[in-house]
Amino acid sequence: MAIEPISAADIKVPSEVSRLRDLAYNLWWSWTPRARRLFSSINAELWAYYRNPVQLLINIEPHQWERLISNGGAFMSDYRRVIRDFDKYMNPETTPFQTLYPDYQGGAVAYFSTEFGIHECLGIYSGGLGVLSGDHAKAASDMGLPFIGIGILYRKGYFHQSVDSDGDQDHVFSDFDFYRLPISPLQSSTGRNLVVSVNLPWGDVHARVWQLRVGRVNLYLLDTDILENNPADRPITSQLYVRGRSMRLCQELVLGVGGARVLHELGVEPAVWHMNEGHSAFLSIERMREYMAGGLTWDEARENVVNSTLFTTHTPVPAGNEVFDFGLAEKYLRHHAQAMNVDVGRLLELGKSYPEGGSQPFNLTTLGIRMSARTNGVSKLHGEVASHMWHHLFPGKSAEDLPIEYVTNGVHVATWLGHDIRTLVEEELGNDWNENLTNQTFWGRIREIDNQDLWDAHNNQKDRLIRLVRSRLLEQFARHGKSPDDMREIASVLDPNVLTIGFARRFATYKRAGLIFQDYERLRAILKNADMPVQIIFSGKAHPADMPGQELVRNIFNIAFHSDLRGHVVFLEDYEIRVARHLVQGVDIWLNTPRRPREASGTSGMKAAMNGAPNLSISDGWWPEAYNGKNGWVISDGRDFDNEEMQDYEDSSSFYDLMEKEVVPAYYQHRENGVPVKWLDLMKESMATITPAFSAARMIEEYARDYYMPVTLREHQA
Repeated sequence: MAIEPISAADIKVPSEVSRLRDLAYNLWWSWTPRARRLFSSINAELWAYYRNPVQLLINIEPHQWERLISNGGAFMSDYRRVIRDFDKYMNPETTPFQTLYPDYQGGAVAYFSTEFGIHECLGIYSGGLGVLSGDHAKAASDMGLPFIGIGILYRKGYFHQSVDSDGDQDHVFSDFDFYRLPISPLQSSTGRNLVVSVNLPWGDVHARVWQLRVGRVNLYLLDTDILENNPADRPITSQLYVRGRSMRLCQELVLGVGGARVLHELGVEPAVWHMNEGHSAFLSIERMREYMAGGLTWDEARENVVNSTLFTTHTPVPAGNEVFDFGLAEKYLRHHAQAMNVDVGRLLELGKSYPEGGSQPFNLTTLGIRMSARTNGVSKLHGEVASHMWHHLFPGKSAEDLPIEYVTNGVHVATWLGHDIRTLVEEELGNDWNENLTNQTFWGRIREIDNQDLWDAHNNQKDRLIRLVRSRLLEQFARHGKSPDDMREIASVLDPNVLTIGFARRFATYKRAGLIFQDYERLRAILKNADMPVQIIFSGKAHPADMPGQELVRNIFNIAFHSDLRGHVVFLEDYEIRVARHLVQGVDIWLNTPRRPREASGTSGMKAAMNGAPNLSISDGWWPEAYNGKNGWVISDGRDFDNEEMQDYEDSSSFYDLMEKEVVPAYYQHRENGVPVKWLDLMKESMATITPAFSAARMIEEYARDYYMPVTLREHQA
């Protein structure tokens, strides 16, 4: 059945509040508390249910508007203030980018990513890569950087995780009604929906383009689920990280080739093309085709593409680097080679990791590196690891030359800072905190905040987390058919006065979610200490094709609900942005235990630290750059063992030692009027040092200064 399209103009709101439509269709509201409170004040129950202003406005009856508009002026006053703030943000007198680069006359940065995690109402993200892309777009908007995002609009998104009573992970897919989301079909100059085509072996596949507004930034998302396509082709953009290799390759051709064609149709000539991970690397082939169609040779076209392209790699784990069987890649690239009037072997060579290696898988990371002027990792350590992995792709350079540089990831502070901590920061540091995100002196004033005030703010956020956990567990236990007694027990799950550890991430085996259970009895003694107990909240999904990861989910779920650690260990299903937000804002400490050096960066620990939760982490990813001896703890001494069992033993033993000797005593001892003075020092140091150094504002400034502007200059000099 065809869905009746709904546009912003179709949403009926009184003329007095007509700007609510503009607000609903711009994700600025997702990081602006006053805007979310405005939507909630329209109908708190519907807002809590949908968390989507478009769906909210569709469901408001006329008589409700009458009540709101005539309720003594409170709603209208809030409405006018939010619209005033929105207009000021969208049309500032000047932006940070204009201040830094007043003479810049170049084009936009075109940022391609296979997933964007902006808000939980738009489930087109899986985890860290998507949330990083979303934070990148938000920070670009805040800076005023000329920036366009290109991605895919997945009809079913990524799966929702449902864990049954035995701990088995079930995969539940939504079916989004795009017309009820804060996105709009993009119109061409003729007034029709903009549609581009992508060449696949059996013919053209068409993709409609949707627009998502993220502050001052536009994201363009491609969708093949349209009537113009054969039914066999419509599901290409159905699921994020689909299992089938042919379908995955089709998605990545739609993203890279289709995304480049969207910009061509819009008449946009980017100054910089930023490929965020290898999934979008096919854009380089499409750009070469365009140049060659204009009369350039292969070498000239390739040089032009390389000079204006930046590639970011996100993982040193082999499974994270997209590869395809040589024959499959040949099948899908043959038509593109014909369009360029070259042998398909020339395209396939671009994706071969080792030029002399004969028939090899086609590697998108290799393609991305070969077709870029600059390649960067996402932390200092990752830049070193990636340089050793890929140095053979840089003729004349050794691994020690570090041919792959780095920009350490950052997070969008306004999105991830909890309500109570944010309010306290505004009261103590000033409302201009968002304009001082990279100012270390400014954030150093955190150390002067009254201990009781900070402790109260943290505990308010912790209470909010515990309420969410209990609510989710009630739903889960009801689905499992638990008894009324079991259901009542949930009311006491998680004690707000107990040291609470958070561990939440993708359940890939290298992230070692089960590391702390190596010595079960020793862990049991720590968690169930009568005087100084500890509780741990786990959350995370394993990819549907990752059976070892799903086994990890099963094991931890069963420890949480079917062992003598029940009540001290909790597993929260369906990890997504809303759950992540509550966790990083509410836990006392953030735990990270990857197998070093396989964690490229990690960002969840940054978010927790900004909310006052010190990190307890392996020295991997971003943490070696952040740790200063006073803002958290490092597990182990950084030695890497060839034997994984020995490494696990060393790391788990270090974890137990730190918990027993340092972490737990710091939380429970040295109290003044019930406030843990030593712990507050850790919280303040964590917030003061990590917020300015690991904000997305710092990250986007580095990309602009060290990558985007130099790439622009290089392109103009070519």
